Amino acid sequence: MTSHDLQRGDGPRGDRPKRRHFSAEYKLRIVTEYEAAPDGEKGRVLRREGLYSTSIDLWRRQRDNGELTPAAGPASSARARKTPEQLELEQLRKENAALARDKAKAKADKKLAQTEAALDIMGKGFALLEMISESAENETS
Repeated sequence: MTSHDLQRGDGPRGDRPKRRHFSAEYKLRIVTEYEAAPDGEKGRVLRREGLYSTSIDLWRRQRDNGELTPAAGPASSARARKTPEQLELEQLRKENAALARDKAKAKADKKLAQTEAALDIMGKGFALLEMISESAENETS
């Protein structure tokens, strides 16, 4: 780590390292370098940069989802970078998920109603058998 990474604060925990923030350009450069490295050299890239493979995995997903663009910095919002088609697709996926949840809930409600009806019928059948049993006992006595 560099001394820049270990900047100290003024509070009681000021001796703790601050969280590092990486630009989109840096993330893209490191992911590209990591992917181009032969299998035995990938760890060297991680050690040199002080990174974990989980960061590379996250950055790769971000790149593949179009969330990492060279112009993207901390000030630019992800929503502003999306095309109208991407926004519409995102909205349709949310609606689809909501409809799937509603369908699953309706199916569970129907199953519950069937179970309650079956229990009601079984209860009435049991009551009928008790009545028949009692009347048979009364006739034999």
